[in-house]
Amino acid sequence: MINKRRHARELALSALYAHELSGNSVSTIIETTILNLDEEKDVKEFAADLLTKCVEHKEELEELIIQQAHNWKYDRIAVLDTLTMRIAICEFLYFKDIPPKVTIDEAIEISKKYSTEKSGTFVNGVLDGVLILLKKAGRLKKSGRGLQE
Repeated sequence: MINKRRHARELALSALYAHELSGNSVSTIIETTILNLDEEKDVKEFAADLLTKCVEHKEELEELIIQQAHNWKYDRIAVLDTLTMRIAICEFLYFKDIPPKVTIDEAIEISKKYSTEKSGTFVNGVLDGVLILLKKAGRLKKSGRGLQE
């Protein structure tokens, strides 16, 4: 399950990157970067759902990153780190069945794999801050066994 979800997150990251660079519609990006792949249906569905929600809530997700990326100008943060954090924060807010700790661990591993040497530490710090902020604001709505922290 984790391997499938990780793979779906990586597909979503690739699709989000393609969307950012091309400016093509979400439906076009889903069609060309996710649906045409030879992947299991649930992997493609999760990746497409992540992409769609990340694009729909882009401004909100970016604002949360900006609030927690102290001493960093948003446009100076590595693009893949930004996209990875947007995916993770999207999971915090819009995927009620995924524990926040799993989301953070996945984001760290993905950022270390695809971005810079120090990305894991940076992403971890920002996401921890966002998680605390969301909890304080009562915006973290997780349901299911083991999901309430």
